[in-house]
Amino acid sequence: MSVTVAVRGTETGDSFEEVLHDSGVVLAARETAADLVLAVGDVALCSLADDPAPVPALPVATSVGRHGVAREAVGEVLGGLAPAALDGRVVPHPVLSADVAGDEARGLLDVALVTSEPAHISEYTVADASGVLGSFRADGVVVATPAGSAGYSHATGGPLLAAETGLAVVPVSPYTTKPRTWVVDDPVTLDVERDESPVSLVVDGRARRQVTVDEPVRLTVDRTVDLLRPPLPADGARRLEKL
Repeated sequence: MSVTVAVRGTETGDSFEEVLHDSGVVLAARETAADLVLAVGDVALCSLADDPAPVPALPVATSVGRHGVAREAVGEVLGGLAPAALDGRVVPHPVLSADVAGDEARGLLDVALVTSEPAHISEYTVADASGVLGSFRADGVVVATPAGSAGYSHATGGPLLAAETGLAVVPVSPYTTKPRTWVVDDPVTLDVERDESPVSLVVDGRARRQVTVDEPVRLTVDRTVDLLRPPLPADGARRLEKL
């Protein structure tokens, strides 16, 4: 018996469903009737932060690198896969809750503070449960989950995180020749100590609000999303998403 999947996302079409059907994958009309949800594209993947799927999800054609699969590899990866084969491949990924004065937003990939105007820097302080980690002048600072660590965080010099290894805290274009990055557990607090121009709170790539001096951003993990660790294709080649 092949795995039954539901598709979440608008980046699909008849050709995608034909590939799945030809590979022996059974399509479900509802997520509640599926063994697995294919989250196609970043918008669909990030929607899991506020609207979790009732079953594990597999990112497809997203920016999460090795945590997902390429669109053209889905049929090969899932073809002939039995529901029992999903056991042991489900990995909980943290969802970050960003709270500013009671205004909350959730992100599956990353949360960032960035100076809104180009060629302007601000001063930031980062702290975890043990105290202040550091203060620095920079264009911004990003906190990434393992799922999001291959994206904006990695592009700015952050590490790639395996699942369940913590959060990456990375200054964005810091005004120093020896920038530091950190891997920490939640909670994390970001403070704007001095702003030369407005600073925006950006969650999963979307600007949510401006943050001023004396408005700490408190980040906690308040839930998890179950993602499927991609199985190898039938030919043994690891054709996963490019980093």
